[in-house]
Amino acid sequence: MAHLTLGIETSCDETAAAVLEDGRRIRSSVVASQDLLHAPYGGVVPELASRRHIEAIWPVVQEALTRAEVSLAELDGIAATSGPGLIGSLLVGLCFGKALAFACGIPLVGVNHLEGHLYAALLDHDDLSFPFTGLVASGGHTHLYLAAAPGEYRLLGRTRDDAAGEAFDKVAKFLGLGYPGGPLIEKWAQKGDPNAVRFPRSIPPRGSYDFSFSGLKTAVVNYVKRSAFSVQRSDSSSLQPSVFSLQPVLDPALMADICAGFQEAVVDVLVRVSLAAAKASTSRRLVLAGGVACNGRLRSECAERATGEGVQVYYPTPSLCTDNAAMIAAAGYPRLLRGERALLSLNADADLALGLT
Repeated sequence: MAHLTLGIETSCDETAAAVLEDGRRIRSSVVASQDLLHAPYGGVVPELASRRHIEAIWPVVQEALTRAEVSLAELDGIAATSGPGLIGSLLVGLCFGKALAFACGIPLVGVNHLEGHLYAALLDHDDLSFPFTGLVASGGHTHLYLAAAPGEYRLLGRTRDDAAGEAFDKVAKFLGLGYPGGPLIEKWAQKGDPNAVRFPRSIPPRGSYDFSFSGLKTAVVNYVKRSAFSVQRSDSSSLQPSVFSLQPVLDPALMADICAGFQEAVVDVLVRVSLAAAKASTSRRLVLAGGVACNGRLRSECAERATGEGVQVYYPTPSLCTDNAAMIAAAGYPRLLRGERALLSLNADADLALGLT
């Protein structure tokens, strides 16, 4: 008999719910995006995000159940993200999951958001199994893990400053491209020459798998500052923030080259460090996960270099790379089968760690 798991994810600015059958087959996956809400600010505004989650959580869960043709009474378990993330956002999804579990008598488990990202690749690749090396690169995280077995993880390296996705967003905001920055920079980079403007790479010493992107971001700012600037004032009558902001005035060709050079630097570092970690493991399997794993240049470059290094690379479809609830249900499924149960006293943890260091 099929085991049906409801996943709930609200760690940042996506309200998501999904129903999985036996931990692998996606019966439904619904994601309500807040991109338009936060776009005027160039990043996620935590209070606005949590308020929108409150409005969207029940309709999104209902839609997931409807698409899966499942009733609450048919659910065998609920998996809700308990951290890390924005505390206000986390509390909405976790409290909703606890209330639903209590009211309906359904077993509940809390899931680490980062573990969910690692499980996303398992939903797309039937031939992928533990152990493997996993890179989780997103707006809030750039972590490299050894995933030895379900529930057994060891942190190999992490960013010492900005996350890769955070660097994309900050550079895009500085260039006046908009939010979210990753897709916009990638679009501009496709029209540019990645070798026209070479930005520095922060490569860790041998034996270290840490990342750093703050210096790269500063290098982009300093390069652009050598161009002309204009002072523009936002329309105070609009919903956009009324502030004075310096925005670079760049020739479109130069803008494309800057985006291409920046993207190439990020990809180069992510691929080099991740492949080094994967080569040092016995499995020689590498999983790319998180929103940054949607980047086409990262996927193609990693696949190309991995072939020569004897490493197998796996990555989810773009819809499973960004925040979603199917990955949370997938990570929660083996925990439910093992008999794990979360108490109703389970609290959200904005800094929840995954695995051993």
